[in-house]
Amino acid sequence: MKKFLVLGSLLLLAAACTTEPTSNSNMTANSNKTETKSTAAPSEADMIAKEKSAWDAFKKKDADAFGKLVATDYIEVLDSGVIDKAAAMAGIKDYDIADVTFSDWKMTPIDKDAALLTYKATLKGKYKGKDIPAGPYYDASAYVNRNGEWQAIYYQETLSQKMEPMPPSKKETGSPATGKPPETGADPIANEKIVWDLFKAKNWDGFGSLLAPEFREVEGEGVYDKAASIKSLQEGMDASQFDLSNWKALSFDDDAKLVTYTATMRGAKPMKAYHTSIWVKRDGKWLGLYHQGTPEGAATGAPASPEKKM
Repeated sequence: MKKFLVLGSLLLLAAACTTEPTSNSNMTANSNKTETKSTAAPSEADMIAKEKSAWDAFKKKDADAFGKLVATDYIEVLDSGVIDKAAAMAGIKDYDIADVTFSDWKMTPIDKDAALLTYKATLKGKYKGKDIPAGPYYDASAYVNRNGEWQAIYYQETLSQKMEPMPPSKKETGSPATGKPPETGADPIANEKIVWDLFKAKNWDGFGSLLAPEFREVEGEGVYDKAASIKSLQEGMDASQFDLSNWKALSFDDDAKLVTYTATMRGAKPMKAYHTSIWVKRDGKWLGLYHQGTPEGAATGAPASPEKKM
């Protein structure tokens, strides 16, 4: 949802948005009823309308209206790092957005109380008086049901661009590694570390067994389904060259979790990217549903502010 290219250091957390049921005190004991908001999952059209409302609040620089649309523990993942609700609201004043156009909307159910909305956005505007790159950007927003109110809990943007090729994987003889991977669980950080261990072992079958059938990956160069994601990793990444840091877990509910972290590729000019994965519990097993990577400074050309533990 809103906001492109936050430059500089923005940090942590604001107020909760809750709703209270209302009742009619004039009703008798036999007819007294309490009104509550529906907990039914919104349709894709409803979700798109919510996302556009957030964009409208952003364009109008209405931080209060925006704040009512997002959960207390809301986070954004940008090319400058991970920020929280308070930082997102505070940054609205620095933007002058003239126009935004959207395309490729898609809603993916996560569970009965969470859903993912992905789309592409192109815009015209300025940040602190400087032109913002038009994009397009790959955007993702997750919504959760909190006390009967569907609110945004996560947003990420990635500039569409041709990425520099990864260092080629080391040539190895013999067959790829095989074997059953460790069991995943409710800790998304532990799950993501299992995945990276599988990358290093080149156990692609094991990695694939930890992904939901509808898994998608979004990177600057495009969107991948499960098969394409596995193939691209097989052909183009040596996981041993990466350092992982700044881990943070976020719970949507008991059956859906999110993890964000920083992956830094070592070298004369280290390259850093901010990654997010959503894990879901399906038939008793935790599987990866969605992954998105945002390279540092891809849109702004500027380095991120120093990392801070959330």
